[in-house]
Parts: sequence; structure tokens; C-alpha cells
Amino acid sequence: MVSGTKDASSDDELTLAWRSLMGLVLDQRWRWADVATELGISQAGLRALLAIDPDEPRPMRDLAVAMNCDASYVTAMVDDLERAGYAERLPAPTDRRVKTVALTPTGRDALQTVQNQLFAPPDQLAALPAHERDTLARLLRSALQRDDL
Repeated sequence: MVSGTKDASSDDELTLAWRSLMGLVLDQRWRWADVATELGISQAGLRALLAIDPDEPRPMRDLAVAMNCDASYVTAMVDDLERAGYAERLPAPTDRRVKTVALTPTGRDALQTVQNQLFAPPDQLAALPAHERDTLARLLRSALQRDDL
């Protein structure tokens, strides 16, 4: 490669690899429905469950910002979690007008279930030989830890 020019074949390979990775991720969407059904909540409730810090209750408006959705939608998601016994609304310690959302002990268990099931590598990756899995994991960590992007 001549200095200052792009290596088109490298870009093509990266694009193909990215499309494959995105396809793999999108093919795993069924997991969301399965896990939500198992927990007795909606997929939106599942999304909220993942957004709640188990160690620090969050104001509902912060959840709306973090999930990039309307506050009224967060209310419906938290209602879903409350009905299932996974979350509770509490007044904020610094301002009782602000409602925070905290996970209940059952909600913490549900969150662990979600993390175990949604974040487990798909079969296609788990089936790779150990050295290839290690290389893939190292490359992904390296790409995601870069601060100069």
C-alpha cells in the first residue's frame, strides 16, 4: 500500500466482517422475546431492566434519556417491572418530588438471568476453536476500548 492511500481490499473485508457481525447480532433478536416471556414482562420492560443500575436507583427521567425515549414510555416500562415485582419507585433522597427506580431482590435475580441469557455468546461463536475465540475477544476488546475514535 502506498503511503496516504486507502487499501480498498482491507476496507471491503472490514465491511463484510461488519455486515456478518451485524447479521449475527440481528439473528439473536429472538432471545429478547424468549427471555421477556420467561420473566413475564414485555421486551420494553426487559430493556428497562437492563438500564437500571442494581446498585444505584435512577431517576425516571434519567432512564428516559439513557434509553432515548419519552418519559411516558419509561413510566409504562417501569409499570411492567413493578407488576412483575422486579422494580419499585422510590422518592429520591435529595428531592422527594423526584421518583427513582430501584431493583427489588427479585429484580436483581431477573437481571442476572437476563445477562446470562442475552449476553451469552451465540452458538456460531462458541463453536469456534479456543484460539480463534480468544483472538476474536481480544480484537473486539481492543476496538471497543479505543479512545481516539
